[in-house]
Amino acid sequence: MKIAIHDSPGSFSDRWLEYCRMHRVDVKPVDCLDNAIIAQVSDCAGLMWHWAHWEYQKVRLARQLTYSLEQAGKKVFPDSRTSWHYDDKIGQKYLLEAVGAPLVPTYLFYEEPAALAWIERADFPKVFKLRRGAGSANVTLVRTKPQARRLVHKAFGRGFSPVSRPGLMKDRIWHFKRDRNLAAAAGLGKGVARLFVPTELERNSPREKGYAYFQDYVPGNAFDNRIVVIGNRAFGIKRLVRDDDFRASGSGLIRHAKNEVDLGCVELSFEIAKKLGSQCLAFDYVFDNGKPGLLEISYAFLQAGYRECPGYWDETMTWHEGAFVPEWFMIEDFIASLDADDGPRR
Repeated sequence: MKIAIHDSPGSFSDRWLEYCRMHRVDVKPVDCLDNAIIAQVSDCAGLMWHWAHWEYQKVRLARQLTYSLEQAGKKVFPDSRTSWHYDDKIGQKYLLEAVGAPLVPTYLFYEEPAALAWIERADFPKVFKLRRGAGSANVTLVRTKPQARRLVHKAFGRGFSPVSRPGLMKDRIWHFKRDRNLAAAAGLGKGVARLFVPTELERNSPREKGYAYFQDYVPGNAFDNRIVVIGNRAFGIKRLVRDDDFRASGSGLIRHAKNEVDLGCVELSFEIAKKLGSQCLAFDYVFDNGKPGLLEISYAFLQAGYRECPGYWDETMTWHEGAFVPEWFMIEDFIASLDADDGPRR
């Protein structure tokens, strides 16, 4: 049995390939951007590749390639059920509501008059989001009705860039103030450059327009919980909110201790992941009077934030103490799914 892996340094594939070397798994390196990718994987049982929301070329073809390979009988990680809603908050809204997940109340409009009429009835503050963006990018706290109306006019007018250059600069400044090291200084310099030179993603992506997406603001949260479910295992972190901000995602202020993670969120995540049939899914929760509310989901995550997790839970909520490699969970499950189809490995 042979599996295809798209090698992208710095992604999940680093540890996938490490696992394959250690366990002598037959691997075929492939390029998912190649015109002949279907032929490349023809002699493989499945394909694993980690595509990210900022890789505009991969975003354009990932869902189509995944579905096409599945139609041909190939296993894929991430598969369609795991990834179709990735970096798509609109898709996530419908999906999470459909399965009864405790999504923080969300309001979506495709016509400007309807959005403006809702603003007059709504209480503020609210959170305005674009369909795309991770790490708290493209997320705005809207404090007043006039501010909300301005955002709606823009949403149904010239729209928004998928990359907020001022927002990125603000984040670079915050990280520099927090870390005050050479890496943060270099990041700050890049942020200044980006104010004048658009990223490749910005140059090659359409503007976000034609819809308005609001979510209830849940006050009093000094942190959120991020739970990741991979198969029958779950692990989590607490992410602290930045100073003078309301966002925890992307802050880099992380606590890994077991008692920092809400067990109710872990149980909920197992339940939702099972309903969705996902291979790997990360869940972001805030709390309203102690009750968890789900903000969004994502199959991908930055690996470095979880290296210090002291253990994980299984689906019976039994705790397994000790270091682990999340990417190895992914490939172990993937190989097991192939074995289930083909019988025992020889």
